[in-house]
Amino acid sequence: MEIPRQLIEKYSHHAKCINDGTLLPRYSNQLMNNFLKEIAVITNINKNITFHTSRHTFATTVTLSRGVPIETVSNMLGHRSMKTTQVYARITDQKVAEDIAKLKWMD
Repeated sequence: MEIPRQLIEKYSHHAKCINDGTLLPRYSNQLMNNFLKEIAVITNINKNITFHTSRHTFATTVTLSRGVPIETVSNMLGHRSMKTTQVYARITDQKVAEDIAKLKWMD
């Protein structure tokens, strides 16, 4: 938990955090997309990366495909309705295969 504490401390006196009453600064979607494009250039990623695609990747690759329950993912994404998460995060083929394998052991 040392890195999260360092980040919280780093931004504890940030004007945007103080004004917004948040732990970390919140930026507009447009500014976040600009940051992501800069990161893509620096890291030689030749794809159009946006905040929206990043959320999809997080929901599917980082969480759901590693077994994080959809209820938890929904909460992490800040969705009020589970239906939003179900539409937003596509279930990966790998996850489906793993779930089917679990069913075979239930016999």
